[in-house]
Amino acid sequence: MNTNRVILALGLTLLVGACMPVTGYSEAEAPKHLKLDSATTQFDARFAPGGGALSPSDAVRLRQLASSGAIGPSDRVTVAVAGEPRLAEQRFASISSLLLHYGIVAIPQPVAVSANHALIEVTRTLVTLPPCPNWSKPSASDFGNQPSSNFGCATETNLGMMVANPSDLASGLPAGAAAGQPSAAAVGRYLNDQVVLPAANTALPIAVQSSTAPPAGAGAATGTGTPTGGS
Repeated sequence: MNTNRVILALGLTLLVGACMPVTGYSEAEAPKHLKLDSATTQFDARFAPGGGALSPSDAVRLRQLASSGAIGPSDRVTVAVAGEPRLAEQRFASISSLLLHYGIVAIPQPVAVSANHALIEVTRTLVTLPPCPNWSKPSASDFGNQPSSNFGCATETNLGMMVANPSDLASGLPAGAAAGQPSAAAVGRYLNDQVVLPAANTALPIAVQSSTAPPAGAGAATGTGTPTGGS
């Protein structure tokens, strides 16, 4: 009798052990997180004493930085200016309007700077996508009901590819009124069929539409020409 009980207990133990989940895979082996690398550059700008316009040489330099890509629309640009409130507002507007011509939105920053000067701080963030897709975990039945190793890959990858300003992934923007000019300009280009597609894109296969006229006879091939013959 005791022998039968031992055999029965041993059989139950083996059966339960066979159903236990295998813990050979860990999420730490292949984390699915965006990697952010940021670099900050500062530029000094000067104003005439008591004036709200940039000095001519600094205005030219700022235009060159914006046109060359040293300052870009996807960068976070903050501007701190010196002067009493009304003068400081004029000086910030002078820099902001110049940069806005290149699609760059500047954010005011309440930092003390030297008299008749402005401090322009540019933060550029690079986003590195996670190693996806990730099928490192065996696809066999998982009795522990753990998620797939590819779970979350699409969400992180899509976020990294679609974010307009990567610096927003590192920290949020300060609360305040939104810059309506870039949005209004984008709507205007769309309504007037003036959307400019990127010349080269390594992320997605966006095709640039040709503006040339179709070759002769193309109408018949596409079903838009005048049919000939027939009853």
